[in-house]
Amino acid sequence: MTDPADPKFPDLRYVRELAKMFRQYELDELELESGDQRILLRRSDIAPVAAVAPTQVVHVPAAAPAPRAVEAPAAAASESGDFITSPFVGTFYRSARPDAPALAEVGKRVAAGDPVCIIEAMKLFNEIEADYACVIEEVLVDNASPLEYGTKLFRVRKL
Repeated sequence: MTDPADPKFPDLRYVRELAKMFRQYELDELELESGDQRILLRRSDIAPVAAVAPTQVVHVPAAAPAPRAVEAPAAAASESGDFITSPFVGTFYRSARPDAPALAEVGKRVAAGDPVCIIEAMKLFNEIEADYACVIEEVLVDNASPLEYGTKLFRVRKL
């Protein structure tokens, strides 16, 4: 496995930006090659796959659907609407520091580009920003919870 500290290894911020573009333009596949490095992002019905370098393939499993309860109208409410989702696998934090207030609370209005949470991935803390102006209607993940790619973090109402 390639060592992330290796200078040849792609910078996580670079991969994050590629993933953002991948989602923004609803691409099915994105492949970049430079020298002996290769990055492949592919959307599929089975599970998205990200490949870094010809010999290393990182499988990013799709988020499992939440179990549906017939008698739980609250569960049904959190399944409809607009969502802010996790752009990668990591650990969810509501604030930048344990003693700091949450970046996004229920009822808060956020502008496009405002940070709403932090996701730690590979010892890097990444601010997750709102892609559009919205109101936070529900926080769907507990603080310090592990995340999969595509996990719904917040249910929002677009402004």
